[in-house]
Amino acid sequence: MTPRLIRFNKPYGVLSQFTPEGKWQGLKDYIDLPGVYVAGRLDADSEGLLLLTSDGKEQARIADPRFKMEKTYWVQVEGVPGDAALAALRSGVLLNDGPTLPARARLLDPAPAVWPRNPPIRERKSIPTAWIELVIREGRNRQVRRMTAAVGYPTLRLVRAAIGPYTLDGLAPGHWAA
Repeated sequence: MTPRLIRFNKPYGVLSQFTPEGKWQGLKDYIDLPGVYVAGRLDADSEGLLLLTSDGKEQARIADPRFKMEKTYWVQVEGVPGDAALAALRSGVLLNDGPTLPARARLLDPAPAVWPRNPPIRERKSIPTAWIELVIREGRNRQVRRMTAAVGYPTLRLVRAAIGPYTLDGLAPGHWAA
């Protein structure tokens, strides 16, 4: 059997597992393919690229931080980060479980062309928002959200745009492609 690699654009509210839990949907509502398993994870309240494969070695290579596969995130934050906040992200920030590795960070202007989220993020008329592209090689629990909060800009929306060479290109939310 030839190994398969599936790119999936995970919508908000979907778990990185086939079985639903509580208010969250599972992948089985979107993907009906036997023998594929999630390579890595993406929180239910995050969106974007999730990879699934039928190859255990490929699954480990994608998910295991030892292989340092880059993950690119588009992060909508509350406020507009200045040079100091972006420099801190680039240097690595101190979280409660230790310092992060340096990241690549830049403001995205214009904002990325992403789909509307359901439900929409909360918006405050008096506080602007901005989009950051953040590229990391780690995969700690809720790391990107904790990193932006540590530099003073809470995450409002998080979209994973790429994992290594694999991207969201051509995938609408809830759709997958081999």
